[in-house]
Amino acid sequence: MITCFIRYEIDPFNKDAFAEYACNWGQAIPRNGADLIGYFAPHEGSATTAYGVYNIENLAAYEAYRARLAADPLGRENYEFARRERFILKEDRIFLTNVSLPHAAKVLP
Repeated sequence: MITCFIRYEIDPFNKDAFAEYACNWGQAIPRNGADLIGYFAPHEGSATTAYGVYNIENLAAYEAYRARLAADPLGRENYEFARRERFILKEDRIFLTNVSLPHAAKVLP
């Protein structure tokens, strides 16, 4: 299992558009095969940093998922919405593996 972390730099005056974008992904991402952890928008501190986080089996599954997402009507609409409204200024994506597991499995004697 790998976790995709997407770091967004968003327009601080258009956070509502990012929230709509995130809600749309809340429907489309799970429907197309990834385990969505969530989208996180600025609350305190930085007004321009937001995140999207989801799990997927591996990079091959990720490629198939991205193809399904691009073909999904809501996915296509959401990509177009972001392009048209320009509330995302920058987007970076990284894939990480949780190396702390099983962090909750240790039991004291």
